[in-house]
Amino acid sequence: MQKNWWKECVVYQIYPRSFMDSNGDGIGDLGGITQKLDYLKELGVDVVWLSPVYQSPNDDNGYDISDYRAIMEEFGTMEDFDQMLSQAHSRGIKIVMDLVVNHTSDEHAWFVESRKSTDNPYRDYYIWRQPVDGKEPNNWGSCFSGSAWQFDEQTQMYYLHLFSKKQPDLNWDNRNVREEVFAMMNWWLDKGIDGFRMDVISLISKDQTFPDGEPGINGYASFNEAANGPRVHEYLQEMRREVLDGRDTLTVGECSGVTLEEAKKYARSDGRELNMVFQFEHMDVDADGSNKWSEKRMALKDLKTVMTKWQNGLQDIAWNSLFWENHDQPRSVSRFGDDGKYWEQSAKMLAVCLHMMQGTPYVYQGQELGMTNVPFVDITQFRDLDSINAYRELTQKGVFTEEEMMRRLRLKSRDNARTPFQWDDSEHAGFTTGEPWIMVNPNYKQINAASQINREDSVFSFYKKLIRLRKEQEVIVYGTYELLLAEDEDLYVYTRTLGKERLLVVCNFSDHTKIFALPQGWHADRCTCLIGNYADAAADSSMPIRPYEAFVLKEVSQS
Repeated sequence: MQKNWWKECVVYQIYPRSFMDSNGDGIGDLGGITQKLDYLKELGVDVVWLSPVYQSPNDDNGYDISDYRAIMEEFGTMEDFDQMLSQAHSRGIKIVMDLVVNHTSDEHAWFVESRKSTDNPYRDYYIWRQPVDGKEPNNWGSCFSGSAWQFDEQTQMYYLHLFSKKQPDLNWDNRNVREEVFAMMNWWLDKGIDGFRMDVISLISKDQTFPDGEPGINGYASFNEAANGPRVHEYLQEMRREVLDGRDTLTVGECSGVTLEEAKKYARSDGRELNMVFQFEHMDVDADGSNKWSEKRMALKDLKTVMTKWQNGLQDIAWNSLFWENHDQPRSVSRFGDDGKYWEQSAKMLAVCLHMMQGTPYVYQGQELGMTNVPFVDITQFRDLDSINAYRELTQKGVFTEEEMMRRLRLKSRDNARTPFQWDDSEHAGFTTGEPWIMVNPNYKQINAASQINREDSVFSFYKKLIRLRKEQEVIVYGTYELLLAEDEDLYVYTRTLGKERLLVVCNFSDHTKIFALPQGWHADRCTCLIGNYADAAADSSMPIRPYEAFVLKEVSQS
């Protein structure tokens, strides 16, 4: 297998609004990130992926961009950005920017022009269609509830917005749009950034017939109807030629609606498109059909099936990205673990399970502390457009009562991951001296960085050890994966093999003890324990696996 630095690195995602506030206005900023670079250096991460910091009216927290070459005023200035980039690089940390080019803000200069008239030079920068039978051109729904089409009085036509109505979709079939995007990407790379995480990049090419799709819980077809469109690979290969060739970058595409076969094209090892993709199949194991606002608990067998499909399916063909959390997902220890009695054990177990797989691990801010979901009590405490819109729509339609919807938001809302980073046990968790833009999780006095950094058995120290192991053990990065005990409903067990070295990874996803026997061909006297989340983990031919226990055994072949 070809070796690359981006296969061997660990990426840390920063959501700037919630990471660290340096000026007391209650909003995280670039100065705050610069202040905390030593913390990231201590953790051992190699790359920081920044959620958008571009100029934006903030309808969707920066994912609605009005100027791609300016910094959001709340986050600081371009000088602040340059300082952060320089300071990161001086510590050996690379910076990857969020590239949001499926859509812009409706306040972007291109769209301001586009909506003026049907013959405006910028009209074709966006997707405009005539009404069909007096209504929307098709039944596609927005990711944020309601129709994906907005009627515009000025020209009596609809424009497409797969997200908020303030996020009109760009028309990638227009060569001028592509050239503008490529020029902007080159501008940032010339500034010295190290790559891009590409927001919903699988949606940029639309089927020009705009067919109806299967309606979901709210009566509209999923925004994913547009995924993997007819020219998406053509456009990404053009991006490779015009921007990325000859530059040593990390590129990861957020590919909602991606299939395994499509992923092999996006992240192919011949380097013609992207290094890797984010797929979301494992994020749907606790969904209820098309209803993501489910209270269903994940069945481990389903998770193992999905993860194994991607591990084996991309082996030697493409590369996996590994994540449990990001700014769009709830906290993993609350979702897949136990944020009560076994909080610390399950936070560590989830880390072992993910970081030992083949692929590049992504750590979302606070995950390395075991930050949990938030006990929101009222809809007024939410800031996330998706959560607020879904609450209104699904309660007004009678799908859920207000109490039922609040329960579901506490489980699944994106705001669970967006509350301020918990730095210490001082007021507002040390995030700001002002009033935070969103509430702080009240458990910050128990869960915070200051209490964990110097404690050897903390979740932070455990992540630090996992990241170090990845740099020391080539088998973790490049070894092949094999699932064992596929039918076990509590244990996730798999091996990694590279040459004469092999690892046995054992993770208990339950709150009870399980008896486990070493698989045939494994010998306790030849194994060493690389890492475990209970202090006394050791290899034995038959052993009890305690609640949420995880350990990794390494065996070197005697032959």
